[in-house]
Amino acid sequence: MNIILLGPPGAGKGTQAKWLESERGMVQLSTGDMLRAAVKAGTPTGLKAKAVMEAGELVSDAIVSGIIGERLDMADTDAGAIFDGYPRTQAQAESLDGLLAERGRKLDYVIELEVNEEALVERVEGRFTCAQCGEGYHDRFKQPRVEGTCDVCGSHEFKRRPDDNAETVRTRMAEYRAKTAPILPFYEAKGLVRRVDGMADIEEVSRQIAAILDGQG
Repeated sequence: MNIILLGPPGAGKGTQAKWLESERGMVQLSTGDMLRAAVKAGTPTGLKAKAVMEAGELVSDAIVSGIIGERLDMADTDAGAIFDGYPRTQAQAESLDGLLAERGRKLDYVIELEVNEEALVERVEGRFTCAQCGEGYHDRFKQPRVEGTCDVCGSHEFKRRPDDNAETVRTRMAEYRAKTAPILPFYEAKGLVRRVDGMADIEEVSRQIAAILDGQG
């Protein structure tokens, strides 16, 4: 099972990708992570990427495709891949189709986590985490059981991300729409797009995604 997970920052893509990894053995493939890993490992394409990045230039689609191809050849992707942050253009989408076909695989679904912008602003603005263990909390939806004390590790220090504010959320939403606009029609035409309610509880979103992957959504 190979899928693309779409959704603006704050929609819960990371949470759902982790759930799919633990429940279904799938592997989340983020282009940024793969680039860094390929450079560190010194793979043929990683060396090309390193030279380009050291020159201060943007990594080309060809290099990104090469890195994705190398990653798909690793055995841990046999149970399925979750593409995150790629593709962003129709050219990249066509390239991904080719990479999968070369390996006897195909893209099964493009799953978009739909969100309400105003509700997303509220969700993101209220987030904070334990500075010690990283446990997540929210001003409105998930306060620590004992005020000022982390439920998990007992720390009294919490932190907020400086970019968790309304202006940043709206900018990210606009960027997301701009980036997905080119590829959604491409996949809609292939009948691959499915949508879930990204504003629902985490467990409900997981249930909706599971239903899609099991052919019931």
